[in-house]
Amino acid sequence: KEEAIGNQYRFFVQTFGGPDLYRQKKGKYTRLVGRHANYNIGTNAAHRWVQHMELAIDEHDQLKDDAEAREAMRNYFGFTAHYIVASMEYMRSDQLSGGTSIDSGRVW
Repeated sequence: KEEAIGNQYRFFVQTFGGPDLYRQKKGKYTRLVGRHANYNIGTNAAHRWVQHMELAIDEHDQLKDDAEAREAMRNYFGFTAHYIVASMEYMRSDQLSGGTSIDSGRVW
């Protein structure tokens, strides 16, 4: 769990204009879909993740008065979550980077 939190932190820092912390740890390409492909992530899980991200945005003091940043982040999180779900259908086993096989028994 701690590694996942750290990876997500590094990814968001880099994605939203900060230093390239994620690239320093994981390499040049984020391979976002490939890193999630070994999990059976569906639409409900994507909605739930977006809800968590929106709650985090609402709790962040520096974002309370920045409607433009809040909207940009909400759009990014919504698009990205559902992009991962849609892309999963087209993943091949040689594109997995988070594991060596799809874990079909674990539904998020």
